[in-house]
Amino acid sequence: MDDRIEPFTIAATDAQLGDLRERLLRTRWPREIGDNGAWQAGANLAYMRELTDYWLNTYDWRAQEAKMNALPQFRTTIDGVPIHFIHVRGKGSNPTPLILNHGWPWTFWDMREIIGPLADPAGVGGDPADAFDVIVPSLPGFTFSSPLDRPGVNFFETAHLWVKLMDRLGYERFATQGGDFGAMISAMLGHAYPDRVIGAHLHFIAPIKPPYPEPSDFEPHEYAWGAKTQTFMQDGNGYMQIQRTRPQTPAFALNDSPVGLAAWLVEKRYAWADVRDGLETVFSKDDLLDTVMLYWLTETYVSSARYYYEARPGNAGPVHDRVPVVEAPVGVLQFAEDVMPQPRRWAERYYNLQRWNVAHTGGHFAPMEVPDLMIDDIRAFFRELLT
Repeated sequence: MDDRIEPFTIAATDAQLGDLRERLLRTRWPREIGDNGAWQAGANLAYMRELTDYWLNTYDWRAQEAKMNALPQFRTTIDGVPIHFIHVRGKGSNPTPLILNHGWPWTFWDMREIIGPLADPAGVGGDPADAFDVIVPSLPGFTFSSPLDRPGVNFFETAHLWVKLMDRLGYERFATQGGDFGAMISAMLGHAYPDRVIGAHLHFIAPIKPPYPEPSDFEPHEYAWGAKTQTFMQDGNGYMQIQRTRPQTPAFALNDSPVGLAAWLVEKRYAWADVRDGLETVFSKDDLLDTVMLYWLTETYVSSARYYYEARPGNAGPVHDRVPVVEAPVGVLQFAEDVMPQPRRWAERYYNLQRWNVAHTGGHFAPMEVPDLMIDDIRAFFRELLT
């Protein structure tokens, strides 16, 4: 079996960038009916025009590419699945291996603000005893973990792949952290491999199998969370239903139109982040376009969207029926402004819950929105487990 790990450098071709520019210049803009200033019907036309003008005339992919390439990146293949990952060695006496898991529509680059401080805490005024060896894989089918041509790769399967990746890197036991699908991967690791997982830190919680949260699980002070989750499932999950059932159909449009892809991805940043003071108080135009470019250049909208399709009920998943479902120690940093906050009472049954905190600033993309808060909570959780 070929278990080589090879250094990797991002290098878009001039032809790719020239083709992108031509497509942007030829954008055929849709009509916008009524007042969509608050993005009620989806991506806002005026903002997408503004962002596209910036994309054409100001955004510098080569500068952003160089920033990405400053991080040590690698590629390997596990069970026929190409895997791209960042691997930053910690600066401390005994760094703890930590695998950070992103979600959709994230990329590895969403972790950039927390990688350095977690690997080198002394470099930002922290304690070197808190150092981690930080591993940030791109999920299968996302950006440079491509092309993914075989079906069946979901977050359950990804957890198994990550154990093999950590074996390949020489780590027997390791910590894990994640949000969105990344939280479900981290939970699956703690479910299937409690002997290997030091602990799982989650900033988004969702069941990987029954039992599911019930309305009676919400305490009075959590009722607003239950209402928010219900609203999201009624009004905000159209993208999910499409990607769970027919991901191939929108791929024809989103693999062909860069502005179409941008609208699909940027709208999720607006809808899911804590943008109460405005989208660009959280994400700069460069931040938004970096994400779009990583999906565009790798042509991975369809394989990333298929992650939902492969997670449908009935696909291979849980490995036991014990309670708690996740037996490895779990720490939760719940963001009240996230899209689906869940009740603590359910979490205490579902996880081997060792830590619970609630944050009232920041949202779904917390490593980008409030990196300092994330860093502090991750360090505190694992410090308690390791001392």
